[in-house]
Amino acid sequence: MWLSRLRKRNKVAYASFWMLIILYLSAILAPVLSPYAFDLQKRKKSFCPPTKIHFREANGTFHIRPFIYNYKKITFGKYVEDTSKPYFIHLFYRGKLFGVEEPAGIFLLGTDSFGRDIFSRLLSGGRISLSVGLVGVFISFLLGLLLGGISGYYGGKLDFILMRITELVMAFPGFYLILALRAVFPVSLSSAQVYLLIVGILSFIGWASLGRVIRGMVLSLREEDYVLAGQALGLSNFRIIWRHILPNTLSYTITAATLSIPGYILGESALSLLGLGIQEPIPSWGNMLATAVGNISMVVNYPWVLSSGFLIFIAVLAYNFLGDGLRDIFDPKNW
Repeated sequence: MWLSRLRKRNKVAYASFWMLIILYLSAILAPVLSPYAFDLQKRKKSFCPPTKIHFREANGTFHIRPFIYNYKKITFGKYVEDTSKPYFIHLFYRGKLFGVEEPAGIFLLGTDSFGRDIFSRLLSGGRISLSVGLVGVFISFLLGLLLGGISGYYGGKLDFILMRITELVMAFPGFYLILALRAVFPVSLSSAQVYLLIVGILSFIGWASLGRVIRGMVLSLREEDYVLAGQALGLSNFRIIWRHILPNTLSYTITAATLSIPGYILGESALSLLGLGIQEPIPSWGNMLATAVGNISMVVNYPWVLSSGFLIFIAVLAYNFLGDGLRDIFDPKNW
């Protein structure tokens, strides 16, 4: 199995695979893992620091169950723990994995300027930021495989037209093309519409490079004996391309797709950072980072607001390590 081979050949890539599994499972299970709704505001707890979990009270009493103290605001953004009463952490509390009784609040990564729990927003935001990469890569690579396969198999005028279109798309700088395409549409779109728009834009600019490489591979593969045998048996051209030629490009395709996903995650983050992506109150890692970096004093005084940037860094790094590992195990030269 490829996973066991990955573990033996590249332990960093193997660890990256499981890191990505954790990130995606956390995003999928966000409604249960999040102690609060992503849009729940507690204005009296704005910029509350990450909650400290205790087992021993201030008077020395030890508890097996973990507990927290309620935070009292001294001035704006300044809090102290009220050690007069412990609030025990309950598992499976009100439909959530964990929680505490009011008026205390458990904020594992602190709160933002509106008093929203950053941990809950990160889990919900991961649904958008992580899925953009998977959905975008699926669409763009499906286009790249089909158009590249058709171009390489048929050749002639069709090949000439498709390759000129491919070169036209590749001629424009990717980020500026994203901005230009996004500017065509109004900024008043709903978050769902913006999500679909971002996926469509990223897919549109992502298929060209793959299509060009697949076309070159198909030019070589179409002369193989099994392709000639399929033609002799009267199989349709589409069946030969889809069932016999494109599967032989999968080793390259899987590796290239894995290495391309970080670009889609960064593309969504860049658009959200510029205010052209997912809009508040719907969270994404990009618009959460945009809120943080928009005010330097906020970053200096409340560094926990940069948590989304850290997750973007981790996800991009994990995908790059995983892509390198897959390239090693799928490369026939390494067998």
